[in-house]
Amino acid sequence: MILAEKKIVVHQQNLVLTNQRALFWQKADTLVLSDLHLGKTAHFRKNGIALPSEIIENDLKRLSDLIIHFQSKRMIVVGDFVHAGKNSEFRLFAEWKSQFPDLKIILVKGNHDRIVNEKLVEIGVTEVCEIYQEENFIFSHELVNSEEKFSISGHIHPGIRLKTPVGGLVKFPSYIVTESQLILPAFSSFTGLNTRNHPENSSYYFFTEEEIYMF
Repeated sequence: MILAEKKIVVHQQNLVLTNQRALFWQKADTLVLSDLHLGKTAHFRKNGIALPSEIIENDLKRLSDLIIHFQSKRMIVVGDFVHAGKNSEFRLFAEWKSQFPDLKIILVKGNHDRIVNEKLVEIGVTEVCEIYQEENFIFSHELVNSEEKFSISGHIHPGIRLKTPVGGLVKFPSYIVTESQLILPAFSSFTGLNTRNHPENSSYYFFTEEEIYMF
């Protein structure tokens, strides 16, 4: 894994954006991500669409590398931790979590997180909530407008579309940042990119496998 980092300051707090689809909140020793979509590839396989199990395994390996690199004590997932009910990938996540027994996981429920909280706790989630607030931040799956707090959300799988020198178009996953909110890219590598209907006056931090760029 090649890790690129870009620090931004929000409400006097250092947030480290990475090209590995998650940010690190320095003061809180917390990794923040969205849209892991645990169980998505297994759900597709169950319905007759052949997808390799390596997709989620690689995502969890990337998550391990980030936790180890930042020495994270906690992880906040702002929704769509689960994709479509309990399946074989739940066991895989429980095995993964056993490597980090002291890691606290706070899940802010998203539209796909329809499973009962007890099943989430069984595989290592510490706390489940609809919205989570701490310091000057409000964590939610979809945007929650607040005059006092800065919103960190996910849900839309943001991306940016750019023209190439020869007139083609390429898409890149991106963080979207405005004065009042930050939208995280999907952590899952098995997601599409939404390049439309973004907030006005946005700054984009898009990334490749090797670097982060601002647009």
